[in-house]
Amino acid sequence: MGLAEERFFNTTGPVRPDEHYCVPPLSRIDLDGVLGLIRQQRYFVLHAPRQTGKTSTLIALRDLLNAQGDYVCLYANVELAQAARENTEEAMRAIFGQLELQERVTLGTEWMVDVWPSILSRFGPQGALYRLLSQWSEALEKPLVLFLDEIDALVGDTLLSVLRQLRTGYPLRPRSFPISFILCGVRDVREYRIHASSEKEIIAGGSAFNIKAQTLRVGDFSQDEVNSLLTQHTEATGQEFTSEALQTVWDQSQGQPWLVNALVYEACFWSKKHRDRSRAIDEQ
Repeated sequence: MGLAEERFFNTTGPVRPDEHYCVPPLSRIDLDGVLGLIRQQRYFVLHAPRQTGKTSTLIALRDLLNAQGDYVCLYANVELAQAARENTEEAMRAIFGQLELQERVTLGTEWMVDVWPSILSRFGPQGALYRLLSQWSEALEKPLVLFLDEIDALVGDTLLSVLRQLRTGYPLRPRSFPISFILCGVRDVREYRIHASSEKEIIAGGSAFNIKAQTLRVGDFSQDEVNSLLTQHTEATGQEFTSEALQTVWDQSQGQPWLVNALVYEACFWSKKHRDRSRAIDEQ
């Protein structure tokens, strides 16, 4: 396979534009609106079903904000903490470990590495996240923007603790807490029904995180976006899709991003005969 064919249709994890054909992630949201919310120091929610491009969008937004230079922006996936269930201290260790890793990988700094264990020991799991983010915000020269992905993977008291600590720190922004937060998951936070063992009742997510200013959703591809995605393959390899094939991809997927990529990956890369790029991809 030549260099022109190094990119392919992605069905696993965030897109990497240098490796994958993709619809530009930031074109799929109201970017001006999102940047406006960040400038207004708002906390908000981004949600969508799985395999629709949420993580790709957050990573692209993080990179944009860091490149623009007005903020320090960090993305972290907190799904690892799900395994701790309602053991809030172990869950916080997992979350802090992710924040520490992402700080090093994304920003090239290691402020957290020696700080968070002592904060967790001193303030406990019900106050450590709040204290860590407060102290880090104060140590930075620029305002901090934070994205927490898979937030609704957290369970019970752990989820409740995270939401309440973010709410507690909210009045301290911009100097002593992140000025803007995006919580990302499959559902809107207002739909959470948190079964908190410590409180022996169900807590509504909307009440635990009543500082949310807006809810945004990543939608499916439009038909034009599907056609544009497939055209990238044609431009890179010369392999054409017939008009009937393009329509079939749309009819079978209705623009659901994973389905679109899975169908055309199967046709272009898994079908042995169609690895011959002189063969057009037809309806069959």
